[in-house]
Amino acid sequence: MNVGPQQLPLLNFAISAALVALTIYLLVVGQNLFLPLVIAIVFWFLINVLAAGFSRIRVGRFYVPRPLCFIASILMFLIAVSVIVQFISGSLNDLGSVARIYEANLQAYWAAFPFADSLPAGGMARMFNEWLDISALITATALTFTGLAADGVLIIIYVGFLLFEQGNFNAKLSALVGNDVRERSVRRIINRVRKDVQKYISIKMFTSSLTGILSYLLLRTLGVDFPEVWGVLIFLLNFIPTVGSIIATIFPATIALAQSNDGIALSLIVLVSLGALQVCIGNILEPRLMGTSLNLSPVVILFNLALWGYIWGVAGMFLCVPFLIITTIVLSHFPKTRPVAILLSSNGKIDITEE
Repeated sequence: MNVGPQQLPLLNFAISAALVALTIYLLVVGQNLFLPLVIAIVFWFLINVLAAGFSRIRVGRFYVPRPLCFIASILMFLIAVSVIVQFISGSLNDLGSVARIYEANLQAYWAAFPFADSLPAGGMARMFNEWLDISALITATALTFTGLAADGVLIIIYVGFLLFEQGNFNAKLSALVGNDVRERSVRRIINRVRKDVQKYISIKMFTSSLTGILSYLLLRTLGVDFPEVWGVLIFLLNFIPTVGSIIATIFPATIALAQSNDGIALSLIVLVSLGALQVCIGNILEPRLMGTSLNLSPVVILFNLALWGYIWGVAGMFLCVPFLIITTIVLSHFPKTRPVAILLSSNGKIDITEE
């Protein structure tokens, strides 16, 4: 079959679209295989970032030895993950003990709503009743964490092998590329990916921690139940672009409404206060810290969020921005894929390191 010059671009597009569709299908079908490995790579990356931070510490005239830096970073990471898991499991138990009270209060508010009786029973009313089922929400959250915990051993094994193998990475890269000029280009791409992802995670960690701490202090001052739970939840949800901030604002306001029969005023105060805090940190402080280095289109970020949410659920939502950063950087370094990187960018300007 002969393909003319005019048909070649269409054929290339069809092949590319088929490869993308096949990749998405394999990621969805192979979630149980790929997701633990990807999480392990994220943990391995964070351990290396911590180790690099420890290596800058000076004791007198000497820096901390690199093996001690890795040991300290691994121990610190394991302690942090253990504390978070134990805290979340204990908090879910505490919430489960009062979930029925919250549900009863919310159902009372819903029954008092002027148009509640006029809504069709099989439509919006059923949707609200399902949304007000806090016990089911807690159970679903617990099952999610149980599933992640079940993969914990496999993730730890992956991380261990990645740490063991990383010393041979440079030799493998040199043998794989086999060309000094091409090797320098590949190393520039890898360094750019590492730098931008590290910057994103560092800034996001700072702004999410700041949002979580200030939200905890605010909710504790207002007398909302379980303020430490919502502080940790807000910290975690802020890693999910846009949607996470919205959920992190609405959910504590809903709990403020549910904790008593006269919580409407408290709920509105919580909603406005947390919303203002999210806007100030997420729309003012964070863009100033990020600058123009992460030049990503907001529309593309939202689409990417929906795509990875469909592929890997909540875990995909947490990973969507780092994936998008890596994809944009890699595509920008090849002439044939550079137009795609320009479309993914916010202002059409991409930073290309000259060879």
